[in-house]
Amino acid sequence: MTDLVIRNVRPLGKAATDIAVAGGRIAAMGTNLPANGALVEDGGGALLLPGLIEAHTHLDKTLLGMDWVENVVASDIRSKIDNEREMKGVLGLDPALQSARQVVMSIARGTTAIRSHVDIDTTYGLAGLEDVAATRERYADVIDLQIVAFPQSGMMIRKGTVELMDEALRQGADIVGGLDPCAIDFDPKGHLDVVFDLAVRHGKPIDIHLHEPGELGLFTFGMILERTRAHGLAGKVTVSHAFSLGMNDYLRVGRLLDEIAGAGVMLMSTGPAGVSVPPLIRALDAGIAFCSGTDGMRDLWNPYGNADMLQRAQILADRNNLSRDTEVERALDVCTFGGAAVMGLPDYGLEVGDFADLVLVEGRTLTEAVVTLPQRKLVVKRGRVVARDGEALVEAA
Repeated sequence: MTDLVIRNVRPLGKAATDIAVAGGRIAAMGTNLPANGALVEDGGGALLLPGLIEAHTHLDKTLLGMDWVENVVASDIRSKIDNEREMKGVLGLDPALQSARQVVMSIARGTTAIRSHVDIDTTYGLAGLEDVAATRERYADVIDLQIVAFPQSGMMIRKGTVELMDEALRQGADIVGGLDPCAIDFDPKGHLDVVFDLAVRHGKPIDIHLHEPGELGLFTFGMILERTRAHGLAGKVTVSHAFSLGMNDYLRVGRLLDEIAGAGVMLMSTGPAGVSVPPLIRALDAGIAFCSGTDGMRDLWNPYGNADMLQRAQILADRNNLSRDTEVERALDVCTFGGAAVMGLPDYGLEVGDFADLVLVEGRTLTEAVVTLPQRKLVVKRGRVVARDGEALVEAA
């Protein structure tokens, strides 16, 4: 039985059609589909996209809705980590409320799945995990949420963190996180051995923050690739940020991209300014699954961000000097199909049988939508309308 019919939409900019949804999935596509008593929405010729995918963020520490906090911390990563760990307690940051606020903002902007890194450390223990897991359960009907157990403050240098990571995975974290094995933990072998051991023992994928630049980052990459192959984890390991791939050595980076593709390792880049970034088109051409995300948003690291993955596609395109329409569309693909591939989301897309995770936006072409960032006209999750005209139909508090 049909639950929803959306009329006159253009899937990925193609010819206008109707979409019928039943049981949370796309049941039919065609013109003049019968409604048979189902809810009917008029698409008005809008572009139809699959749900936008936020594949890298930190829901547990956004300051959305809180009083403004002046950012006075130094720009190096270690200073930011230490400042954040202290200030979360000073501010009384509530990860359950804050994660809910960002989830609601994301839904309003067309995101239908999120991967969030959540801090696991000896200061706050598993509190962040417990709170974000509560958010995951609360919004389970309107968004998919994966949780990465993330040793933000270091793992080998803070005794007791490995045990907390192990417990976090037992308590429902979906993914094993890691962070700069050389630059933060000063023990690349120990750090990566723990990360991969946890992944194998718990049967979980891996997502490692790798900010390490240049030669240091390439050294760490080699160790990650070696362990991925040894443990048979192709398609289960993501390297986030991967700044070292932006180094100015065309041939060497090209060889490494081929090695990354061969090992089945995936990449994430937010397209940040001021640092080297992985070459997007070269990575995609090498066959690497590539995703993106908001990263930390309006938090103690930086004041920017609005949870808009359509804008993230724009940022990625701009950062990679993409101007041809076909190239800009590939940046959008990173924020849709690429994110779904990295997160392992089943039945994602705009074909009959796929889950009805849908976004309607105005625009003559996909590139125009990325450039103009129109309001999300309609957002549908598993056949349920969850946002309309830029406003989520669920609340944070």
